Parts: sequence; C-alpha cells; structure tokens
Amino acid sequence: MAADKDSLDYRSALGTFATGVTVITTMSDSGEPVGFTANSLSSVSLDPPLVLFCLDRGSYSFNHFETAKHFAVNVLTDLQQDVSAHFARPSEDKWRHVGYDLCSVGCPVFAETLAVFECRTHAVHDGGDHIIVVGEVVRFAHKAEGDPLLYYRGRYARIAPEDGPGNAGR
Repeated sequence: MAADKDSLDYRSALGTFATGVTVITTMSDSGEPVGFTANSLSSVSLDPPLVLFCLDRGSYSFNHFETAKHFAVNVLTDLQQDVSAHFARPSEDKWRHVGYDLCSVGCPVFAETLAVFECRTHAVHDGGDHIIVVGEVVRFAHKAEGDPLLYYRGRYARIAPEDGPGNAGR
C-alpha cells in the first residue's frame, strides 16, 4: 500500500469480517506464562488437525511464540471481554491476579472458555510484518452451550438473539 490512507482503508475493509476472540498462551524459556489476544485463529486441516494464528513481529510476545514448542488457544465467551482487553495490552506483568491452569502441553488455559485447543507447533512461516504459526492440535475441549466473544469493525460484538420464526435459517 502506497499511502497511509490506503492502509487505513485496507484495515477497515478487513474489519468487515467478524471474527471470534481468543487468548493464545505459551510458556517462556524461563517458565513464565506468556499470552496475547488474537482474532486471527483459523482452521487449516482436519487430518491432521491443524490451526493457525498470526502474530505481529513487533509484539512483546513475538520471541516467545516464534520459538515455542507448544501453545494453547483459549476461545473466549461473550462474558470474557475483560480477559480479552487485559491480554490485548502490552505488559510484562499480564499474569498478576489472573487465574489459570496448565494444560497437558504445559500452557496456561482459562476456566469458562468456549473451547481450548492444545497444540504442538507444526511450522512457523513468514507473513510480512507478522509470522504465521501453525499448530497441530493434540488435545481439545469445548462446551456445547455459550456464545462467543466477537470482534467486528474495530470493536467487540455479540450474536444478536433471534427475534422469532422469521430468523430461522439466517
């Protein structure tokens, strides 16, 4: 893109695609939890089960995820906007007063999420000003009930409740 306006327009255009919100976690080499908010999660393959996320090269978490052997994806509910906002801020002390457990691959996971994907890093690719991290899902869990936290046009969004029979199939 040649001009800043074009970059802003491009970002606005991408914002028309509603996404779910996740917090992706790993452990640093020194055993400290690391995590950031991401809406770039995508399924890649069912066999083998692969997912991907993208991470800005300028992110505080970049070096940790570029070399991580494992990571976990926490899919947030519409009641976890505070968790998303907390992990979206750059900070070295994100984990103070945050409750979590360690999953089977040794990464932090949160209670009350819609789903958790425990992953072994499969590949890391160049993605311009981001890296693309592909993970093989080695274990997952999900809830049958609950609504996702969404991100749309630069802000959080929720699924609108159905108004009645006229919305069936929409």
